[in-house]
Amino acid sequence: MKNTVKTVQHLALAALALACTAVMAQAGKGVSQPELNYQAGGSPLVTEPMHQSTNPKAPPMTAAEFEKARQTYFERCAGCHGVLRKGATGKPLTPDITLAKGTDYLKVFIAYGSPAGMPNWQTSGELSETEVDLMARYIQQEPPQPPEWSMADMKKTWKIAVAPKDRPTKKMNNYNIANIFSTTLRDTGEVALIDGDTKQIINIVKTGYAVHITRTSASGRYLFVIGRDGRVNMIDLWMPKPDNVAEIRIGLEARSVDTSKFKGYEDKLAIAGAYWPPQYVIMDGDTLEPKKIVSTRGMTVDTQEYHPEPRVASIVASHYKPEFIVNVKETGQTLMVDYSNLNALKTTEIGSARFLHDGGWDSTKRYFMVAANNSNKIAAIDAKDGSLAGLVDVGKTPHPGRGANFIHPTYGPVWATGHLGDETISLIGTDPKKHKQYAFKEVAKLTGPGGGALFIKSHPKSKHLYSDAPLNPDTKLSQSVVVFDINALDKGYTVLPIAQWAGLPDDGGAKRVVQPEFNKDGDEVWFAVWSAKDKASALVVVDDKTLKLKAVIKDPRIITPTGHFNVNNTQHDVY
Repeated sequence: MKNTVKTVQHLALAALALACTAVMAQAGKGVSQPELNYQAGGSPLVTEPMHQSTNPKAPPMTAAEFEKARQTYFERCAGCHGVLRKGATGKPLTPDITLAKGTDYLKVFIAYGSPAGMPNWQTSGELSETEVDLMARYIQQEPPQPPEWSMADMKKTWKIAVAPKDRPTKKMNNYNIANIFSTTLRDTGEVALIDGDTKQIINIVKTGYAVHITRTSASGRYLFVIGRDGRVNMIDLWMPKPDNVAEIRIGLEARSVDTSKFKGYEDKLAIAGAYWPPQYVIMDGDTLEPKKIVSTRGMTVDTQEYHPEPRVASIVASHYKPEFIVNVKETGQTLMVDYSNLNALKTTEIGSARFLHDGGWDSTKRYFMVAANNSNKIAAIDAKDGSLAGLVDVGKTPHPGRGANFIHPTYGPVWATGHLGDETISLIGTDPKKHKQYAFKEVAKLTGPGGGALFIKSHPKSKHLYSDAPLNPDTKLSQSVVVFDINALDKGYTVLPIAQWAGLPDDGGAKRVVQPEFNKDGDEVWFAVWSAKDKASALVVVDDKTLKLKAVIKDPRIITPTGHFNVNNTQHDVY
């Protein structure tokens, strides 16, 4: 009799699972494993104190259970479903929806996942049956509200290590500053400043956690880095040993920073954008003193519905006007922020497509090409006219980094992006003057080895196009890069076994190869071989002309290297 009951229960669960996945499949196409890996990253908000709301209709939870589930949610789920569970790239999980489904339904949905992109948390072994039950009950509670982050909060974290009056009046070292690389040491909360000429580490600088990007001031003197925890560090390259001179925390979770570039405003201002709270802040360019905070909460570009959590994605500084170009993820709005008068801030809103993420300039630095990743589009923002020049359909989940510019033998100047969700590389025409028929259209697709690409790169002095695939589940792909000959794209790609060349010990580390970056002269390409925090990692340098190994940089201080940025190329937007 007991066996019969168990069989009936298993059949019922299987039927419910099929029903769940069938319903969710109608919401969208399946999501690849690389996309799931990318979206499921932990949020720094996991450690922030939050108020627990109670809902008498929700299933009971103890305070300890609630806290455990909250931690799991912010470690695994917030990247897709949002801090407030209102929906981001994933569906909303608010009580008005989840209570109607009930605990049993939600348990099966969490356990088995769906073709629409929900991971199969239990059947994959990521969560236990007890943890799945916990999460099913948690998402029926009112979402806990993270704290806001005000001007007063920012100023409490603002520190000036070296005041402007005490800084060097000229360069006080012999480094070739233009060829310094800033390499993110993700899990230690540091960046490594590396001499591109000698391949020696200049300094390991303390920063925020998991630095997302490094940006260079217009003069090339200062580096600005921002961690996922919202901490901005300002590094002076003129010091005898380059190091921090100022820092501030502009929010609780963040991704983007840049500085003013327009003539007459060089190095005057800095800007950083937060994931939470959804806002950006404009700061003094010498000290990081916060001057102006602007919320990005507002209406979505497509359905014109209010969104409470539109995260600030990429930010760049215009070369045509005193403007910052601020891309807002969930609303699909690009904000052209005129910084010429902070007391009378003027903003032009350009609607493109939802889920704006990263991007880079075309070769003329007039058009900012930004990926709307879950919309599978690239928006071309005209920085001169302040308008949308084009909206281009591309492959599944574009993720260009800053993209890559080169001259195509047929289509003229093009900008390229790879994709998280498929093996293609899209080429988009960017010359509306001499190649009008190809401007802001996908003119060609290249076929790479597989999805999971994060960065693509070329250089004006190179004939090569490089693409990584660090999030591909196949280790042969994640531990190598592919290279295309720009003048013979139809011949396919060459594979470079970067992780193998690194010569690291066989210690079980992942050894994912990430982010090609050229040196100043454009004749070397640097790659990070990214392994676990307790495993050996390295940087590999390749000769761009011969595609042969040139150098391997190993040091016990190089821990979880990910992004790296050459000062000259970042300063002048060369990619």
